Formats: sequence, C-alpha cells, structure tokens
Amino acid sequence: MTHIDDQPTPMTFTAAPSLAGSVTVPGDKSISHRSLMLSALAIGHSRVEGLLEGEDVLATAAAMRAMGAQIERDAEGVWHIHGVGVGGLLQPETALDMGNSGTSTRLLMGLLASHDLTATFVGDASLSKRPMARVTQPLSRMGASFTSSPGDRLPLTMKGACPAVPLDYRLPVASAQVKSAILLAGLNTPGITRVVEPIPTRDHSERMLKGFGADLSVEIEADGTRIITLVGEAELQPQNIVVPGDPSSAAFPMVAALLVPGSQVTIANVGLNATRAGLIDLLREMGGSIEVINAREVGGEPVGDLIVTASILKGVEPDPARAPSMIDEYPVAFVAAAFARGRSIFRGLDELRVKESDRIATMAQGLRAIGVSVEELEDGIVIEGSGGAPLTGGGPIATRLDHRIAMSFAVAGLVSKNGVTIDDMRPVATSFPTFLPLLQQLGGMA
Repeated sequence: MTHIDDQPTPMTFTAAPSLAGSVTVPGDKSISHRSLMLSALAIGHSRVEGLLEGEDVLATAAAMRAMGAQIERDAEGVWHIHGVGVGGLLQPETALDMGNSGTSTRLLMGLLASHDLTATFVGDASLSKRPMARVTQPLSRMGASFTSSPGDRLPLTMKGACPAVPLDYRLPVASAQVKSAILLAGLNTPGITRVVEPIPTRDHSERMLKGFGADLSVEIEADGTRIITLVGEAELQPQNIVVPGDPSSAAFPMVAALLVPGSQVTIANVGLNATRAGLIDLLREMGGSIEVINAREVGGEPVGDLIVTASILKGVEPDPARAPSMIDEYPVAFVAAAFARGRSIFRGLDELRVKESDRIATMAQGLRAIGVSVEELEDGIVIEGSGGAPLTGGGPIATRLDHRIAMSFAVAGLVSKNGVTIDDMRPVATSFPTFLPLLQQLGGMA
C-alpha cells in the first residue's frame, strides 16, 4: 500500500516523438474487485484470468482472505478462489486495510452489512479523507450499524445485521458504488432488495451477479430509469472469468496517441461496456480518430481492440448526463481539452469533488501550473485549448496521492515544451502498475 510515511517519487515527463506500437492495459478494476468478492461468496472453485494486480484489487483479495476465502495466484497469473458461500464469511481478526481503494471499502461495507460480524476499515491518508455517508446511510436502514471518524470517514467500524432488512432505495446521486453496496448487502438478506437508478451508472455488478446465478432482474422505464431487483438469500455458483482491459487505464495511452503528432497506437482487449465508454464518444466528438476492431463479447462484457491515430482536436461542451459513463476519465479528458482548438466546458461533475482527491480543484491547479487557461466551476471546469500548440509545462504538480491525476499530467508532459514534473508517481501502482513500462514501449519515455 502507498502510505503517507513512504518517500514520494517525483518524475519528469518530456516531449515525446511519435508513439507507435500495440499494447494491452491491466484488467478492469471494477470487474476485478467484483470477481474476487463474488467468487469468495460462491461455493466451490472459481478462476479469474486477467485480474488487475494493482494495490486496490490486492486490498480486496487480502480482505476476502481475512474472512475465510482461499485465494491463490498460480505461476501463469491465473487466480483461483475457493468461496465460503453467501453468509459464510468469518469475523476478521484484524482491521481491514483498504489502502487507497474507495471501491473496496464501499463494496465490502455492503457485502458485510448482512453478515453477523464486526469489521474495522482503515486506509491511507487519501482514502481517510473520503466521506462514506452515501453508503453507510442506506446500509444503516438495512440494519447495519457504523461508528466512524468525524465526517463519516475512516477509520470506521461496522457491525452487520443478520438477518438484514430488505431495502427499496432510490439513488439520490449517480453512484455505481452505492448501487453495488446495496445489491451486495441484498445477497444475504431474505426478501427483495430494490435499487432505483434515475441516471444509469456502470452495470458490472448486475452483469456479474446474474453470471454467478443470483436472481436479479433489470427493468428500464420510458425515461431511462433503471429498476434493479434482487431476491435474497442468494446461492452463487463458481465461475471462470476473463477480465477485459480497463477502459479507465486505456484512457491514458489513448489520449497520448491522439495528442503526440504522428502517433498511431493499438490498445488490445479493452472493455467497451456502454456504461463505461463515454470517453471514446467524447474524444471522437472532439475529432479524435479511434477505430474499434475485432469487437467481441467475453464473459458477458463487450470487448474490442482500439486503433488510435494522432488527431487535431476541437473544444466541446458535453452533456452533463454523460458524466457517469466516464467519471474516472475526466482528468485525462481535461488534458485533451487543454490541447484542443477552442474552449471546452465540462459540467455536472460534482462526483469529482469526492474522489481520491478533489479532482476538479487538483486538475485546475495543475493545468494552470503548466500554462493552461482554466476557470473552475462548482460542478465542473472551463478550459481554453492551446489549438494544438505544445503546453508550456512546469511543476512539480501536486497529485494529492491521486493515481489518475499523476497519469494525466504524465500525458500532458508528452506534449509540453519544458516537460511536466509530477510530485509523486507512487499512487499509480493502485490501478496501473505497468504504466511506465507501457509508455516506454510506445516510445513516450527515453
């Protein structure tokens, strides 16, 4: 885990010649987390190929081990999980260290809310600043109880309820993590748990729960509202899972290839789930050349290979309703906008204020430091593009222990006059441990 008392690792990224080659990105983080959790709740042996072996996902694996699941990685990189069954998780003997992973924390709170056990969640300095109330409030209505640090933050101790009370919950804010936490709690809750989702968010939990055999249905109303119904108590069947490449990680080589003149890069085996593909749509609207080839379906998830060619981009003003489909990709989208012709206006991004850092404020500050004209809005940002001219560069950029901020400014450095210095590249290991070797492979680093 990246803890605050470790030594920062600053790094400078400088202008790159054209990028070329074919690369793969690590497995999808959202699917990796869920595959470990649901495999641990199935009875029998599940195998997972392509699991993201970043610190966030390893925190989930460690937590499930601490509660009785057998989890091993073989020499070929395939993970084998022997589950304990829904309701079979054991009391952890020590606190569950979530590192920097908000997904692990919120989903595990849901998973444990309907088990008769007590668990304490701890995390690093960044995670300990993130509010948990949006998850603890609905889970409290199901019978779980929470004792948290001031501001509903970690360290936090929860006591599950068994039997828990089924919940009918309308999401007040678009959040796949909140939706997933409630559905996971519903697995060991007798009766019907229902989540109403006015704005669709990533649907990996629904797809995977169905794949494991849960009695789950999704109804879509005329206005697009999704009603997700889960019948507990569930019995999950073990599965063989192949995790597609993470579109949130593919975002970085994708934007780099669009911005560095003369580049053409192929990114293989990228997950193209419609609830996650917002960045590809946005970059195409900006004039980006992104071609999907070899489209296919793997384990219920759409997958394809992307051919990305350097392009002249123009400013955009995307519909705020698109935000959930690319919420993690906005930082690198801001870098693309900084290099485009004209002004870009991004709104409806309140969720970015409570990520690993306040991503609106952190990106605005960093973009100004490298010569970009930026206006920060309460729910978004206005960026004046350079028209394709290299950004001035500078730094060191304060990443606030946020992996996506660090990688976004690394991409900016590749199209800068004077290079961009990042204050700390350690957080990148949480989601994209092969980021630097991948840039090197494409010719983006000496």
